[in-house]
Amino acid sequence: MSNRPAGHVSRSTRRRDNRPDPETSREAPRRSRARTFLRTADEVPIDAVYEPGTTDRGTSDLVFVVAHGFTGDADRPHVRRIAAAFARHGAVVTFSFRGHGASGGRSTVGDREVLDLAAAVAWARGFGHARVATVGFSMGGSVVLRHAALYGGDGSGGGSAGGPGGDGASPAAESGGEGVSPVAPGGDARTDAVVSVSSPARWYYRGTAPMRRLHWLVMRPAGRVVGRYGLRTRIHHRDWDPVPLSPVQAAARIAPTPLLVVHGDRDGYFPLDHPRMLAEAAGDHGELWLEPGMGHAENASDAGLLDRIGDWAVSRAG
Repeated sequence: MSNRPAGHVSRSTRRRDNRPDPETSREAPRRSRARTFLRTADEVPIDAVYEPGTTDRGTSDLVFVVAHGFTGDADRPHVRRIAAAFARHGAVVTFSFRGHGASGGRSTVGDREVLDLAAAVAWARGFGHARVATVGFSMGGSVVLRHAALYGGDGSGGGSAGGPGGDGASPAAESGGEGVSPVAPGGDARTDAVVSVSSPARWYYRGTAPMRRLHWLVMRPAGRVVGRYGLRTRIHHRDWDPVPLSPVQAAARIAPTPLLVVHGDRDGYFPLDHPRMLAEAAGDHGELWLEPGMGHAENASDAGLLDRIGDWAVSRAG
């Protein structure tokens, strides 16, 4: 897997924008907008953005970490709209998954991306936030489920689920080169609440035309060329080995972390048996919202829904 970033890796803004004032204690870091490259446990640089939020509701201890869908990135308009909506409820971290935007590596379409999310969560906690809510859309929705199952307890990634990707990797990343903010070994990558929007319940689903097109994009050389140059998404050519924990298996392992599953009844990618399977697997710790008239993922999530998700996270994240 390629570890090189796409394009120029600029100098980190993390240290400059977040250096405490002389009278600020180490326990209360200054929170101002920052953008940097994180390093994952497998040494992939991930473009990440922190915004302190605009809320006046006394929820500054909460930070949302947003996991976008396939072909998205931190600068896409629909991702910025999601971030702006959640900023009214707390601070927000957005990032680009590997193979997307300015991040390095190649997309594994939900497998190694769990390491990207772990690095972003640990970085978010480094700003002094006591509570983290992970919110994922489509591919990102499957990633937040698996992340919550694998990074439970102390957030070390060594829980009963066997470690991310089945290889026992931890969320900690080693120090990188210039312009890259490492996640300190032992960084806390656990989440306190999980929201999965428009997620599949199982892998390899081809029951709808959009999913058949996506499989062509991912699994065929010509499709990967279209992904790279037409959709700005670099896709890895290797098959999963081993196949990662499925979303429905992950949902069963998240307890006691609160889980919200959100799905539209007009989702063109995944029919309603997917969210129902996830909710059933989650049991009493899960909650299911079936949204009338809603389509798929970020573009179908209106302001009212995002506000309700924000309120849910504020009330449930510890």
